[in-house]
Amino acid sequence: MQAYVMRSIGETDVIEKDEPEAGPNDAIVRPTKGLVCTSDVHTVGGAIGEREDITLGHEAVGVVESVGSEVEQFEPGDRVAVGAITPDWGSPAAQDGHPSQSNEALGGWKFANVKDGVFAEFFHVNEADANMAHIPSGVSDEAAVYVTDMMSTGFGAAERADIPIGGTVAVFAQGPVGLMATKGAALRGAGQVIAVESVPKRQELAEFYGADEVVDYTEVDTVDAITDLTGGEGVDAAIEALGSNATFKQCIEVTKPGGVVSNVGYHGEGEFVDIPRDAWGVGMAEKDIVTSLCPGGRLRLRRLLRLLDEGKVDPTRMTTHRFDFEDIDDAFQLMDTKEEGIIKPLIDFS
Repeated sequence: MQAYVMRSIGETDVIEKDEPEAGPNDAIVRPTKGLVCTSDVHTVGGAIGEREDITLGHEAVGVVESVGSEVEQFEPGDRVAVGAITPDWGSPAAQDGHPSQSNEALGGWKFANVKDGVFAEFFHVNEADANMAHIPSGVSDEAAVYVTDMMSTGFGAAERADIPIGGTVAVFAQGPVGLMATKGAALRGAGQVIAVESVPKRQELAEFYGADEVVDYTEVDTVDAITDLTGGEGVDAAIEALGSNATFKQCIEVTKPGGVVSNVGYHGEGEFVDIPRDAWGVGMAEKDIVTSLCPGGRLRLRRLLRLLDEGKVDPTRMTTHRFDFEDIDDAFQLMDTKEEGIIKPLIDFS
């Protein structure tokens, strides 16, 4: 089969690979639609170290090609969404309520990390009954692919932020995850959602997904603006969706005592992330700092697909570019440069 791989740091290619085989609890899926993520670009750039000919990609939906002998919920021909995070559900971490961290930190992240990813003619899914969900007939593949990562990750950041109904929240950066965090905050009943973003198209989408105010950090001081918008109090919750040391510090600064900083950003550079001591109340202001990795699992996917089926979320507004699988390298290059106003490129495998 054809697979789009990371040959080494900084080098990608389409190569021939053997088709994967399903173990007793596993499934093989033929992808129909996929999405390229900025973290894929980070991987190729060496963020997680050297990889040799590992198939890239972790966001895809498709059709079940085959299943193992112990799989009960799925059969060949089913349309399915597969979580970007595919935990080992029997691990101690999963039993302790943290399946995304199964067996080690970030251990549920397998695709294009410790095993081949989804950008191939077929891909392998471990523990298929737990890590896939049927796509409702009324939901398109293009919409469904967003539940695999962007919706689950962004909504998870809002959930972890513990936003009170009617509360205030600031979401730093309005990339795909930040946009879904903004939507998640609105769905959870936030009374005031403040988006921090400078790119006009992303500002527009932030408002579409529920932002009440948009702060352009290139025009005003972000901390001062958010402080003013909240009557000098600061926000109940701040969501860091960029992975920047600067924005992480600003999240601490704008969060009121007793509030929550929910970090979902990918901090791939630098040895440390700084906490501003005074804004942290010298460690005693009861500001919780929580982190999250995309929640996985069939139940999670089914709930997100229900939102699509009921018309409560339209993630396809984030699809700015479309590529055939044979042109996937162009999509990667564009995600790297962030040119042409790209937000999310859709890959068509048909």
